[in-house]
Amino acid sequence: MKIAISGKGGVGKTTIAAALARLYVDKGYKVLAVDADPDANLASALGLPEAMAGEITPLSVMKELVEERTGAKPGVFGNFFKLNPRVDDIPDRFSVESHSVKLIVMGAVERGGGGCICPESALLRNLMRHLLVERGEVVVMDMEAGIEHLGRGTAEAVNALIVVVEPGQRSIQTARFIKKLAEDIGIKRIFLVGNKVRNEAEANYLKKSLPDIPYLGSVNESAKVRRADLDGKSPYEADENFVRQVDEIRMELEKAAESGYRV
Repeated sequence: MKIAISGKGGVGKTTIAAALARLYVDKGYKVLAVDADPDANLASALGLPEAMAGEITPLSVMKELVEERTGAKPGVFGNFFKLNPRVDDIPDRFSVESHSVKLIVMGAVERGGGGCICPESALLRNLMRHLLVERGEVVVMDMEAGIEHLGRGTAEAVNALIVVVEPGQRSIQTARFIKKLAEDIGIKRIFLVGNKVRNEAEANYLKKSLPDIPYLGSVNESAKVRRADLDGKSPYEADENFVRQVDEIRMELEKAAESGYRV
């Protein structure tokens, strides 16, 4: 499975991404988690100690690596650089491990102009293609709402894009925006997960508000998960009910993927 997870900031997509990664490890799979959100928090959600998480250097700011692989210095616009740099060794060289999950932190690309193609972007996009197309692990990607690192050449390799929403209009509007972006680049399997849902009425509200996105299930609002997040700990050990609900979503996702569902 190659799973991308997106949603409005604050809806809990990172928490759910980390739980899915941990669940797949518990099921006996090799798992690679990719933090492709500029506001990188996946390390702590996976249970990596705060001191270790703070020492992770995002790939996008590794200037020597970018220059070595692309032939151009980051931040210098107008230079020629390789659009297809070597990336096959990066997952093993630059990942950190937490609870048997390998983690790569992509980082943000500073742009000199809208839509600019730069060496950092070329490296990260080619790495994303490698992870999705050529690697054999389960890949769980925590994406920003703009699904920035995905491109048309890699989108079809995504088995599922999960859009995490919470009851509220801003979250729903962002979900519609993500769906349009995903369809524009060719992602065919898009699903909805409700988070911080307090009751069935709120779940039904999300389903009715986004009827064209299949609803995989809900995760209840949890004081234990919120406390774990505040303490910088993994919610995976904090709330058994939370883990059970995410596992039910995982099973529904696999059923949908096996059935060949497409939007």
